[in-house]
Amino acid sequence: MAAARKNTDAEPVGSESFVTVVIAFAANLAIAVAKTFAAVITGSASLVAESAHSWADTGNEILLLVAERRSHRRRDAHHPQGYGKEAYIWSMFAAFGLFAVGAAVSIQHGVTELLSPEPATDYAVAYAVLATAGLLEGISFFRSYRQAKRDAGKRRVGLLRLVFRTSDPTLRAVFAEDAAALIGLVIAFAGVSLHQLTGSSIYDSIGSILVGLLLGVVAVMLINQNRRFLLGQTVDPSTRQMLLRRLIGHRDVDRVTYLHIEYTGPATVFIVAAIDFAGNSSEDSLALMLRRLETELENDPRVTEAVLTLAAPDEASLTFD
Repeated sequence: MAAARKNTDAEPVGSESFVTVVIAFAANLAIAVAKTFAAVITGSASLVAESAHSWADTGNEILLLVAERRSHRRRDAHHPQGYGKEAYIWSMFAAFGLFAVGAAVSIQHGVTELLSPEPATDYAVAYAVLATAGLLEGISFFRSYRQAKRDAGKRRVGLLRLVFRTSDPTLRAVFAEDAAALIGLVIAFAGVSLHQLTGSSIYDSIGSILVGLLLGVVAVMLINQNRRFLLGQTVDPSTRQMLLRRLIGHRDVDRVTYLHIEYTGPATVFIVAAIDFAGNSSEDSLALMLRRLETELENDPRVTEAVLTLAAPDEASLTFD
């Protein structure tokens, strides 16, 4: 079975994703402090929105670090399929935080500035901080981009398809948040520049609102993806076909009539299958063969649990492409 999964999403991702989140946390913390300083000095609404954005991202990285650590604990008697779904729970909290802190604060501040505009000053400070933030965000984004690109190459799928469908919520969150941060910096730069050129704070206020809307869209996307995996997400058709091909090709298996493969966490799956063994072995022998095959499957660290049963004679056989 291991050979059949070498190019699937069911690959160990913990250590690499942990490093990706640590880099994102360090970058966002430095950026949040710098943006807050610049927002206080300049009074720019866009920079206030960007400060809220970066503080929300920093808090999210802490939750994602918790997700990484808690989701990789070994299964036990109380959790026979492991703790993998902890990653989706904590990632869900992070997405709600991005929505509540980042999006809501940015929109609220932008609306307030539209109704009661305040003059902005020290534009040079704003530009310097935005440039520094762009550099740090770029470093963090490049790390998540490189990981996603490598995983997409292994699975032979597009980069964005991998990001949206990967079972690793921390990679998806860091990639989406960093991409949104870079777009937000462009919006903030435009808002500050137009404010300076025209003398009207309306552009700065609109920039703050646009940053908030951007964060809201990203947060809703992340919430929806985590919801899907918490409900129970099956593997993609190509992965299922490879696993079915490998199972049918096993020396003791004659045919497979049912196969269900569901994610139990980042890069880990739960397998249920109904199979028909070759030959006409006794009941005791069949029971031993079932347990032996289950153990063989579960020896792969990407399989948290395998449950096999015997196929009925009248059940249709599954075929692979």
